[in-house]
Amino acid sequence: MTKTLRAACAATVLSCALGMGAASADSFVVLAKKDLPADFASQVQAAGGTVTRTIPQIGVAIVEAPADFRSAAAGISGIQDIAADISVQMIQPNPGEKVAYSDYANPPASGEDDFYFNLQWGHQAIDAAGAWNAGFRGAGARVAVLDSGIDAEHPDLSPNLNMALSASFVPGEDWNIQPGFYFNHGTHVAGTIAAADNAYGAIGVAPEAELVAVKVLSEFTGSGPFSSIAAGMVYSGLIGADVANMSLGATIPHNCTFPDGNGGTVKYPSKDCSALLNMLKRAANFATQNGVLLVGSAGNEATDLDHNASNVKIPAELPGVLSISATAPTGWGLDPFNADFSTLSSFSNYGQSSIAFSAPGGDYDYPGNEVCFVGGIAQYCWVMDMVFSTISGGWSWSAGTSMASPHAAGVAALIVSKHGKMSPAQLVAKMKQSAIDLGKPGRDDVHGHGAVNAASAVSD
Repeated sequence: MTKTLRAACAATVLSCALGMGAASADSFVVLAKKDLPADFASQVQAAGGTVTRTIPQIGVAIVEAPADFRSAAAGISGIQDIAADISVQMIQPNPGEKVAYSDYANPPASGEDDFYFNLQWGHQAIDAAGAWNAGFRGAGARVAVLDSGIDAEHPDLSPNLNMALSASFVPGEDWNIQPGFYFNHGTHVAGTIAAADNAYGAIGVAPEAELVAVKVLSEFTGSGPFSSIAAGMVYSGLIGADVANMSLGATIPHNCTFPDGNGGTVKYPSKDCSALLNMLKRAANFATQNGVLLVGSAGNEATDLDHNASNVKIPAELPGVLSISATAPTGWGLDPFNADFSTLSSFSNYGQSSIAFSAPGGDYDYPGNEVCFVGGIAQYCWVMDMVFSTISGGWSWSAGTSMASPHAAGVAALIVSKHGKMSPAQLVAKMKQSAIDLGKPGRDDVHGHGAVNAASAVSD
């Protein structure tokens, strides 16, 4: 299989869906100067619109209205901005379905406890077992997974999933994904964070942490409006999450011009993108001020974020978000005991102005096409360089900074399990103190403050 096809199969790439960035013609984000007016709904109705959702904690409302709503709503009191609620594809649909076949994704059990653990080289890279042996496994930590929902019936996830708190911000879709839908991005991410240590399947970095599914993207398309991301961040603060993982990515261009999906572009007023960015900053600040450490994927465009001034990466460049780059071995299955995990994945974004830490994200860059054998399990060697975790109805491999972020979120959960409730600043300080310096001294382009390490994170 060519590298190009592998990338199409496995990498989480940015594109703008639902018309490649087209907003719903009648969906608007309304930002108040401070709080939404008490009579806001009636004022919107008088302007021809209907309020469909409010995020009062950050002074935001979502309104369905005719296309001329901007001008009609100009007289609503206390309003700062009105913007199109632009929808973009933030995760690639089904990124694993072409790289993990059913006869490989569900091989015979090896007879070991959590019988797929021997495929999880990411845990080896961050020394997760070292933290477990020290007695810290994530108990007491709550992790919100802002993603495409979670398979609540998965035997590796159901023991740690708080179903009462789980919620969906995607209209018409439940947070618990539909049965039988192959892969599911959020399920894969959740398993890396906290798949249970239940003598079955895989195991998470923090196998006793509590998971909360916060659905902000469609499980079918991987797309969603920026307002759903904002709502999810605010919700993570309202439910007392210690960590919120955001394995998703989009770009807000300063010129507010998006591809239209047909080879052209669609341009929105520049103030629309400024307003959307303002909304997301408000949401990130709310979550942080309410005790949530926001952890996000750096993105998969192989872009130097130090020289990307014309765009803003979401969520990587929001205030308070720890942006995680991806690293991977090359041909891990050929020599699992002597692998180098320090190499930046071929697709990962980088840049010391944005990257906080690196973590295992996998790659598909190994040039060969031979089969490797690990723990009695056979798979193409290039597939084994990707990250193995839970999927809907089973287990599989995937690669991306989406897979790196949950490794870092799991390490943060381990720190909480040792020290108890901490402020985000305290938690970041512990992560910086424990990170392994794999690049030049100080913060560097590839690893930021260093590679996350579970054992050293709980050693003091």
